Formats: sequence, structure tokens, C-alpha cells
Amino acid sequence: MLPRGRPRALGAAALLLLLLLVGFFLFGRDLECECRERGWRAEGREFLPYPLTPHVPPDGRLRGSASLDGELTWDHNRSACVPLRSLQPKCELLHVAIVCAGYNSSRDVITLVKSMLFYRKNPLHLHLVTDDVARNILETLFHTWMVPAVRVSFYNANEFQSQVSWIPNTHYSGLYGLLKLVLPDALPPDLVRVIVLDTDITFASDIAELWAFFAHFSDKQMIGLVENQSNWYLGNLWKNHRPWPALGRGFNTGVILLRLDRLREAGWEQMWKATAQRLLLTLSTTSLADQDIFNAVIKEHPGLVLLLPCIWNVQLSDHTLAEHCYSEASDLKVIHWNSPRKLRVKNKHVQFFRNLYLTFLEYDGNLLRTELFGCPSQPPPRAEQLQQALAQLDEEDACFEFQQQWLTVHRVHLTFLPLDPLPSEAHDVTLVAQLSMDRLQMLEALCSHWPGPMSLALYLTDAETQQFLRFVEASTVLSARSNVAYHVVYREGPLYPVNHLRNVALAQALTSYVFLSDIDFLPAYSLYGYLRASIKQLDLGSQRKVALVVPAFESLHYRLSFPTSKAELLALLDAGSLYTFRYDVWPRGHAPTDYARWREARAPYRVQWAADYEPYVVVPRECPRYDSRFVGFGWNKVAHIVELDAQEYEFLVLPEAFTIHMPHAPSLDISRFRSSPAYRDCLQALKDEFHQDLSRRYGAAALKYLTALQQSRSSA
Repeated sequence: MLPRGRPRALGAAALLLLLLLVGFFLFGRDLECECRERGWRAEGREFLPYPLTPHVPPDGRLRGSASLDGELTWDHNRSACVPLRSLQPKCELLHVAIVCAGYNSSRDVITLVKSMLFYRKNPLHLHLVTDDVARNILETLFHTWMVPAVRVSFYNANEFQSQVSWIPNTHYSGLYGLLKLVLPDALPPDLVRVIVLDTDITFASDIAELWAFFAHFSDKQMIGLVENQSNWYLGNLWKNHRPWPALGRGFNTGVILLRLDRLREAGWEQMWKATAQRLLLTLSTTSLADQDIFNAVIKEHPGLVLLLPCIWNVQLSDHTLAEHCYSEASDLKVIHWNSPRKLRVKNKHVQFFRNLYLTFLEYDGNLLRTELFGCPSQPPPRAEQLQQALAQLDEEDACFEFQQQWLTVHRVHLTFLPLDPLPSEAHDVTLVAQLSMDRLQMLEALCSHWPGPMSLALYLTDAETQQFLRFVEASTVLSARSNVAYHVVYREGPLYPVNHLRNVALAQALTSYVFLSDIDFLPAYSLYGYLRASIKQLDLGSQRKVALVVPAFESLHYRLSFPTSKAELLALLDAGSLYTFRYDVWPRGHAPTDYARWREARAPYRVQWAADYEPYVVVPRECPRYDSRFVGFGWNKVAHIVELDAQEYEFLVLPEAFTIHMPHAPSLDISRFRSSPAYRDCLQALKDEFHQDLSRRYGAAALKYLTALQQSRSSA
């Protein structure tokens, strides 16, 4: 039996322990923060990991740990040790604004967004101020990306250009580099806070930590910025260097926190315009676009700005002093590639920065489609219906892969590379094709044979897109072409979505007519000009529905003396160097073209549809789309030709046209078709389903297709 005093002693000890634990959780963070602060100062570290409210001394120089030299005072009434995440609601919607114009800038935005999505724990609303090119690209990308808890709003940059077009600007960003000045007017009037980012930003932390700095704004502060990490605004980089006025080194506008409500109330538009107009009387142009004007305004109104820690905008410019900002890789929050040389900039730690950037550049964007944990959100459009359709599939079904692939929504990046097509003529033709990484070597030869516009869909992973980009840049043939549109459809799923790829390429053709080809075919050197002349001669601009058939041949030799005329082709055909396409394994595919008649033909002739016919044709751009249910190998073109016939297209064979299939290793899908009875059974099930749909849409007129299918099945 224990003495009577022992329980009281144990109870007191337990109570003391409980008080100690409570005290640790209540005050331990402050103690830890104070110790860490002393440690940083003792180590001579050049920054503090918490927000500072700067007081600007009479000489106008910013000093202290958020800047790159000296001491900086801050408001001791503000807690420097409050965990930033604790200052905001868990699932608060964060607003981000980006100005983006053109093809290359659109690619940069995607890498930036990937880095944001990788770390984020909050729903995001992206406000994108774009030109027409960037909007077409990014609207399609986000629509097909279907990332949960991400909203995207677009604003037409053309509507705001007149507000800044009067400002001379020599910066490489051009007119669009000034548009951040008009964001308080461009963005919705009820939007209070926004983070503004340059497209050349890479995140290494959760953007919510940056958003939390809004809670540290004083009642008068409207703009949050990081100090400029070069001596540009000190004016000592070269002789006769005359920068715009700034506080000390000034501020960099690659990362900005804007209190839009306060800027509007303060008359921001009048403020920056008056400052710019006055300074442009003596300074002929801006060199750093909006950044010069932001700094000039802040020079006159220093109370507007909250100085952010330098780790939230580590600047890799040509004259950067960023290495004074950090000592550990874990310190970094945001990397800013603000040199025109981008990844080629010189910095002793650039390899680390480059590797971080490349990680997100090649990161599989499909992995970012995950739901936010603990933050319920409205699913993206169509996502709920797709999930329900996928949930109804039977994974034990032998055709599960086919069904799943058809329901897959692929991310699509249109015009992945810059496009500058010539004005289209009434009878112009775009070559439409699709390819994967293993057919990339066909591009140069195709460009040599077809000088006209092309619209190509590429089925690639995120990493493969960078290999493709390097391939084009290294090729003098490909890099010289400005009328080839490359559209990336990101790889997902086990089967090749051939008809979806064709539809993507077809939808982006800019000419009135399209030549529906495949990447492993080389057209006659004269085909582009011949097709345009034939379209004009046949007067296809009327309501007449015509599909011009280009006869297909094949070579079994990797090296071929390519024929320059029909006469040369016939000679090679007679010599056994060329063959009619698939004459030995799939004669039904092209037999209706009537090659015997083509040999003697001098004028276009009409042929009738027959079962399994799949010629390569030239049709109006508004032709029926391909049936995307057909994935992998088999019947994908056949189904499209059936649709053309059902819509009463007339098939005309051109007497001087030809295209030649070049040999290559068989694809994975054709290997599976040849080796797997289950694969062929699934294809047959797709055919049956396709014919049922034809019957529903075309009624009795579709009976001939079902009859032809049954006859071909019985003869097989």
C-alpha cells in the first residue's frame, strides 16, 4: 500500500509535466525562432526566413537580411515567428496572375504551373492575360488536363495594349512585358489579392507560403516585392549606364504580391502613368519593362512596398548577386530565370537550379491530376461523367484496355513550336498525319517531299517532348520550316489512340483542304502543287462532296531512288522495286483504287466504295472526324472511309498522284494484333458496335455496310 502523500506527489508531477508540454507548444516556436534568428546572425547569413516591413533611411538604400547587404530595421510589433501557413484558412482559394504571349512563353507557363501544382495544398485560380496564340494553346491544355481544384480565367491582352503601347521598351518581353502595370484594371473588380508571376519562374515550395505574406501587409502597403539581386539600378555596371530611379538596388517584379483593392483606391493607374510620363522626358525608354516603372513609383512612394525575403525570388540574371541570398538548397523557394540566356546563364550553382527546372519540365503532368487532400472542390468539367463511365468498366473484360483507352482524356498542347504560315490560298492543302517517338526520323524526309503546310500530332511523354524539341533544333531541315504545326498529345494508356491523334491534327489545319496521310508515307515531290491545281481544276469549292484518292505504293527497301514522275514509278513497279500498297497482306484495303486503270489514266476517274477500302484522300477540312473508339491497330482508316461514303462523298482517283510507304520496324500495336486472338476479337467487337451506330444514324442506307462486313467476315 502506497503512502498517502505519494499520489499527491505523482499528481503534481503529472500536472507539472502537462504544463511544460502546453508551454512548449505555446511558446516553444517563439524560442526556436529566436534561437534560429541568433544562429543566422552568428553565421553571417544574408537573409531572414520571415517577412520584414522595411523602414527606408534618408539615403534611400535598403539594408538588412532581406536585402543583400547591411542591416535592415523592421516593425517589432509584428511577429516574425508566426508559422506562415497558420495565418490563412486551410483551403483558401489562391489567385495567381500571369501575362503570357506567343508559343514559347506558353511552354514556359506549363513548366511554371507544374512546379506550383507539385507543391500546392490549396485550390488555385489562374488569371491568364494572353494573346490569341497563347489562349488557344493554354485553353485547350487546361481543358484537357482536367486538374482538380484549379480554375482558369482568360483576359484578352489586346484590350489593354493601348494603355502601355505609348511606352518605349527595349526589353525582350516587348509590349507584353508592360502589361503587369494594368492588372488592377484588367482583373475582376472584386478580386482583392493576387500573386503575379513571370513565366520564367520555378517554384521549390508551396505557393501558399508566399500567399501568407499578405497577412503581414501594413494598412498602407499594397505591393510585396523582393529586392533586385544585381547592381543594375545602382548605375555602375558600365560607363554612362542610366537606369530608372529606384530605392537602392530596387526591386524585381518577377514575383509580386498585389493588394488590388488598395491600388485601385489609391489611383494606381494615374500614379504610374504620371511617373512614367515625367521620367520619359529624360529617359528615352524602359530597359526592364514594367520593373522600371514599378521601381520609379516606389522611389516616390516607399510606403507602398513590403520587402519580401530574397529566397522568394532568387534571380539568375547576367549580373546576379543571388548567391549572397542563400547557403543551403533547402532555403530556396522560387527560382527566377530572368536572363535572356535562361538556362545558359552563368552561376556557380546553376547546375542545381537547372536540374530542378528540368525536373518539372519533364515531369509527367498526368500525375498532377490528383485530388487535394482535405479540400473538397468542384470536379473539372466532364470529370465526374468520365469517372462514372470508367467505374462501370469490368477490369476482367478481355477488351477492358480498349474501353479504357477510348475514355481516356489526353492532355493536348497545340502548336508546341512557333508557327508562321503564309496566307492561305483558296485551294491550299495541309498534310495531316500523326506519329510517336519511334517515327521521328521520318520528319526530315517528309519535309523534303512536301513544301506545303503540315499539321502533325505527336504522341509523346513529357520527357519525350524535350527530346523532340532538341531534335528539331538540331535539324537544319526542320528548324527552317515555319509552316509545320506540331501538336503534342501526351501519352497515357497502353494503346495508341491513332484516331484521336488524327482528329487533333485535322482540327488544327488552317487550309480549306487536307491530305489525310500517315507519317511513314512520302508523297511525290510534285504532289503538293498537283493537288492544288487539281482542286482548282475540278472546282471543288462548290457544295460537291469529293474525296480525291492518292494511290498508295510501298517499297521494301530502306534505300529507294524516289521516282520524280508517274513514268518513273511505273518503271520501278514493273522492275519489282515498288509494289501496290499491302498487295500481299491486305489487298482489299486499296483494290477499289483500280491500279490497272490508274496506269493508263489521263484524267480523274470515279471509283465505288467497297468493304475495307482505306485509301489516302484529300478532302475539305470540314470532313467527318475519325471515330476515336478505334485505338491501336486495325480498321481505324476503314471506319473513316465508311463515314465519308455514308455522307455521300464521291471518290475520284487522281491520275498523276502517288505516295509511297517506306519500310520500318512494326509497331507494338500491329505486333499485338498479329499475335493475340483476343486483340482481334476486341477489334471485331468495335466493328460491330460501329455498324450499329451507322444503322442508328443512317437507317436503311447503312444496310450495305453491314452486308459488306458479313461478306468479308465469311470470306476471311
